[in-house]
Amino acid sequence: MNTPSQDTVTLYRAVGPGQLQAIVAMDWKAFPPRQAAQRYFYPMLHAAFAHKIAGDWNVRQSGAGYVVSFNVSKAFLEGYPTYLIGGPEHREYRIPASDLARFNANIIGKIQLLAIYDNTGLVEKDAPLACVDGHFEQYYSRLSCGKGNGAGAERRSASLG
Repeated sequence: MNTPSQDTVTLYRAVGPGQLQAIVAMDWKAFPPRQAAQRYFYPMLHAAFAHKIAGDWNVRQSGAGYVVSFNVSKAFLEGYPTYLIGGPEHREYRIPASDLARFNANIIGKIQLLAIYDNTGLVEKDAPLACVDGHFEQYYSRLSCGKGNGAGAERRSASLG
């Protein structure tokens, strides 16, 4: 699990299979570029918010949702306000898509997989990165995004942001 220092902030993000595939391809060090219609990247300040989005929205859209956490330089984030979009745990940054490369350059360490959701609910909580080679691989390949047959992976990658 990510351990922030006084110079970093731990953030969370709910992602679908296409985004997770891209994160894995980038060695867990960056998020993929936004699609043309996606003006912002939305990292969340509270894990509970990411869990809700992964378990509800990502599962409904693509059959699976994943929660990741990552540390970002506090100095970098000082240039961006946070937004409250519901209850107190629904706080997020809105990073313009044009700033995502700079955002990625300010991720300290690797992106960590925290949870896996499918249509049965929470499958794995506090999932270590080792899940990629073990338990998690079962879900990753079943969704045709990992070492599975590949059918539909391109379509999912193109449709998920």
